[in-house]
Amino acid sequence: MRYRTRVTAPAALLGTVAALSVAAPAHADPETGAPGPETLGDPVFPSLGNDGYRVLAYHLDLAYDATTRLVDATATLTLTTTQELSRLSLDALGLDVHEVLLDGVPAAREQAGEKLRITPAGPLAARTTATVTVTYTADPRAALAHTAWVPTPDGFAICPQPNTAHTVFPCNDHPSDKADFTFRITVPAGLKGVASGRLVSTEDLGDGRTAYCYRSREPIATEIVQITVGDYVIKDRQGPHGLPLRDVVPTARATALEPALALTPNLVSWIEQRLGAFPFETYGLLPCNNDASNAFDFTGLETQTLTLYKPNFLLQAEKSIGSHMMHELVHSYFGNSVSPAAWSDLWLNEGHADFYGLLYRYERGWADSLGLTTMEARMKDTYARGDQWRKSSGPVAAPNEANLFDSQRYLGGVLVLYALRQQVGESVFGAIESTFLERFRNASASTADYIAVASEVSGADQSGFLRDWLYGTKTPRMPGHPDWTVTPVSSALRQPQNRTDGHWHDNSATL
Repeated sequence: MRYRTRVTAPAALLGTVAALSVAAPAHADPETGAPGPETLGDPVFPSLGNDGYRVLAYHLDLAYDATTRLVDATATLTLTTTQELSRLSLDALGLDVHEVLLDGVPAAREQAGEKLRITPAGPLAARTTATVTVTYTADPRAALAHTAWVPTPDGFAICPQPNTAHTVFPCNDHPSDKADFTFRITVPAGLKGVASGRLVSTEDLGDGRTAYCYRSREPIATEIVQITVGDYVIKDRQGPHGLPLRDVVPTARATALEPALALTPNLVSWIEQRLGAFPFETYGLLPCNNDASNAFDFTGLETQTLTLYKPNFLLQAEKSIGSHMMHELVHSYFGNSVSPAAWSDLWLNEGHADFYGLLYRYERGWADSLGLTTMEARMKDTYARGDQWRKSSGPVAAPNEANLFDSQRYLGGVLVLYALRQQVGESVFGAIESTFLERFRNASASTADYIAVASEVSGADQSGFLRDWLYGTKTPRMPGHPDWTVTPVSSALRQPQNRTDGHWHDNSATL
């Protein structure tokens, strides 16, 4: 199906819950209203997302109780309908829902699997605006089939990618439906609440609690929202061109982590020279206070404006972490500013992040995990594995749920970008990158969109070339390297790592 790009919300929708309220929508003829589809038809996660509406804005109001370690919350969604709806649904799992209001009026609700079905008193007309308010309680420690919660001794962080934001708040949990976000996080004395975006107010509630309010300047996909509570110190520093940098660091580890945090300004300068001005209002790192192997299954996660890390990773020397820090920073452009239209487009995120992360590594003379020190050497090695990976993991742009995050999406994606650069030349490749980022900024884009931009900017039809690289079952010839060969498929060759035992594996070549 065709995935939707974001519809920009009016400025009035960017404030608090009060500012999010709108007039009650007109009702449709009961004879014509129909339930909204409970899927967006994603090829990797076919049950994820909901259709019949688009979310304009979320306001999340969360209060953390340090005694019970529970979160009492209210999620207010402002949405527009795209069809007449007798019922709509949100993605939700593990949330103890107390009440649902539609434009301030109680609405019938039903939990069906991972869907929260909401039935208004009368059907909603197409192309109207409505406010849905869900009051609920969540337990960050709850045992669920999958969860975004990362419990810590002093609070929590969240790791929503790819399909678990709806264990934290009810939502349309798909990156094709990006929205504006505001947050209000209430915490007891001694703790701080932090979220994606920038702090807009702090309120002493007079009962030993403080409420922190954040707003994101740009829309966010649900899978890269960050909300965290803990005993943190906020470290502010200035990036290039006055960009505010903000790190959220466990107080007890702040001194030890400072050498890694201090690397960010130079990292931002390097990537801005290649991809343009940083696309968001701030950037920083969140080394959350949990190093457990099962805390989350990534070394780092590019939650918008605040990259999530395990602290111990950042305690290593620069040559061991700098390339991966660049990988996560690049996601601010590919993955966050421009989100995937479908999860099968993940290679656009991970291939680009590894491409620039490896360039950064080799420019500094740091050997990679194979002992190689140039992009050409690494791509020759990856090229040789091409047919094996296509057999065991499918084409680069055709993943399934089990192999979504294996090496084919990372290094396989890098190989596609390297081939394109060989085909069109470095300057044209750079123009393709900048045009794609500008055209789809704050929206979602597909593999087809990238192919179209590559053809337009290069002045030649690149669709056959790129489709062979992205969807072919055999590895194409590498432009400029007629001597490169592909190793015949053999069961003895090491395959890309896949999802096993219910966990995702981080296969970035920048590690």
